[in-house]
Amino acid sequence: MAYVSTNPSNTSDVVIEIELGTSATFIDAAGRAKAAQREWARVPAPVRGQVIGNIGRLVEANAEKLAQLVTREIGKPIGEARGEVREIVDTCDFFVGEGRRLYGQTVPSEMPDKQLFTFRNPVGVAAVITAGNFPVAVPSWYIVPALLCGNSVVWKPAEYSAASAQAFYDLFQAAGLPSGVFEVVFAEGAETFTGLERALQQGLVDKVGFTGSTEVGVRIGELCGRHLQTPCLELGGKNPMVVTEDADLDLAVQGALFAGFGSAGQRCTSLGTAIVHESLYDEFLARFTAAVSDAVVGDPTGDVLYGPLLDEKFALAYEKYLGWIGEHHVVHGPIGRITSSHPRGGFTGTGGFFYHPAVVSGVRADDELFLQETFGPIVGVMAYSSLDEAVELGNAPGYGLSCSIYTTDPDKAFRFRAGISAGMVSVNNSTSGAEAHLPFGGNGKSGNGSRQSGVWVLDQFTRWQSMNWDYSGTLQKAQMDTLEIEADLGFRL
Repeated sequence: MAYVSTNPSNTSDVVIEIELGTSATFIDAAGRAKAAQREWARVPAPVRGQVIGNIGRLVEANAEKLAQLVTREIGKPIGEARGEVREIVDTCDFFVGEGRRLYGQTVPSEMPDKQLFTFRNPVGVAAVITAGNFPVAVPSWYIVPALLCGNSVVWKPAEYSAASAQAFYDLFQAAGLPSGVFEVVFAEGAETFTGLERALQQGLVDKVGFTGSTEVGVRIGELCGRHLQTPCLELGGKNPMVVTEDADLDLAVQGALFAGFGSAGQRCTSLGTAIVHESLYDEFLARFTAAVSDAVVGDPTGDVLYGPLLDEKFALAYEKYLGWIGEHHVVHGPIGRITSSHPRGGFTGTGGFFYHPAVVSGVRADDELFLQETFGPIVGVMAYSSLDEAVELGNAPGYGLSCSIYTTDPDKAFRFRAGISAGMVSVNNSTSGAEAHLPFGGNGKSGNGSRQSGVWVLDQFTRWQSMNWDYSGTLQKAQMDTLEIEADLGFRL
């Protein structure tokens, strides 16, 4: 079956047409990866690091072309697309060095003439399934460290970002990876799931990494659990931003604007609800709605806050979220799709999936709009009276990916950090904006506690192995044949 990936800014622009595979396609790719993995693991880690370095240099040399492709295929503003491509380079630059730092330890034994060691071993074959809102940066978070650690990878990217995925794959292949070490499979979700299920049954997959919805993440977690595997799950978010009574309001508004509407709110780290102290709630709302009103929405190749939604299916889902707006809410400004009859200034959104930014105040803790992830350009605003209440509201939806607090009081910042369930906390900064060397990941409905980026991701793609080497010539039994030193423990001065 063919899939046509179109430009969401101009749906008549066909970016790529690909043939979708089946569950058998996935299994075949996993078989090739399994066959190639052992030889790849035998390549010394510093040499594998050289290949990662090659990838970084190739991406850097092709950065502008790749960024423009990302913008054309998913509608991400060109500035953000350039930043996303840069993140691949940063990730590669970090892991080049880790090829010389896959450290184990020598550990002292309790017995003479005996040594203890630990080693990091590759897991085997990693199956990586990613979304298309970050079509090249997020895959690199999985694939670069997985390859560095000596694993082979089967990657299933989102169909609606197929051209970006193909370019990403081609750059990796040009870096010197042996055949079979990195496989890409284009397939629908149902076929992929069936293929993954059968590959796990056949022992072809040893680790699963998934970025996507919480609903699908639960199913993958259940599947992996049946095979005694722990997947790396990076799921959705309902990320709160708390604005305290001593916050720099102008800075908070800037942060809320980018966190809520950058990438059209289509990040797992996008701002869900601004939780604002009651003493400055009205002032924040006035400044925020004014900033949103002034923001430019339109052609993502230009200087805009955001462009279109990723694809038609996301536009349809977003319209469902708009249906959660109730009578007790106040909507500030126009909402819905931008059209010639419903324009944004002089912009009519012709041919694309463009939507007005929505700011909704009067949000309550039992609203769907408050409790569920809303993947699109909509931000809720609500008031709080005490910091403990703000923390409770921030935790209430049950997600735990990212959060932010705007305050000039260090005590509030640390109290918030200690109480919030999110895996990532920003102080006086956006809920979005990961750096390549800091752990990325969430808790609760946002993930299973796994972390990506930096040295922390190494625990996802390696397994610790211990070794004891007894060269005494006798059988020394731990906890039984240990030397004891006598002491007079009754001695007192």
